[in-house]
Amino acid sequence: MGQKINPLGFRLGTTQSHHSFWFEKPKNFSTGIREDEIIRNFINDYVKKTHTILSGFEGIYHIGHIVIKKRIDFIQVIISIGFTNIFAEGQIREIEELKINIKKKIKLVNRKLYIIIKRIENPYSQPNIIAEYIALQFKNRVSFRKSIKKAIELTERAGTKGIQVKVSGRIDGKEIARIEWIREGRVPLQTISAKIDHCSHSIRTICGLLGIKIWIY
Repeated sequence: MGQKINPLGFRLGTTQSHHSFWFEKPKNFSTGIREDEIIRNFINDYVKKTHTILSGFEGIYHIGHIVIKKRIDFIQVIISIGFTNIFAEGQIREIEELKINIKKKIKLVNRKLYIIIKRIENPYSQPNIIAEYIALQFKNRVSFRKSIKKAIELTERAGTKGIQVKVSGRIDGKEIARIEWIREGRVPLQTISAKIDHCSHSIRTICGLLGIKIWIY
């Protein structure tokens, strides 16, 4: 069971909660979901682009998660971000620019938009950030074993109990695609009360597309 269902949806109501909170009429439900998708994709693209401009290279910029709360007259977006100077204290201009662009993208008319930035205390305990780190290593042609070993060390320092990594594709540029699994510590996927964080990530390399899945306990 733990291999056949998304571990986040499997634990909704116990150790996981929704990342979107809103109510809508059935005929407008698909529009609300599409609106959420546009907001999340736009924020991720904006952070990636801004980070590359500020640092001069493409590095780990990833956001932990984005929570969207909607009411009749406003939308609140809570961005949990790890280590980056994009939304540093005093950089109000970047947040205002982001708000203006999101309003144009989803065509907000009678609703206000609020953006709240939260810092993640242990960034390397987030699967999104670990997946981004591994993807960056693959882009820089670091060997598969070395990349995964370093990523596992980073999660252990963040105080996690276990991590499981799955990578599929032409790993290390081999001609035949394969799937590699590596697990360190405990990852009880079939225990509903266990707090498991999960993410899927893809990276395009010169050898083709690689898929990365991370489970962190």
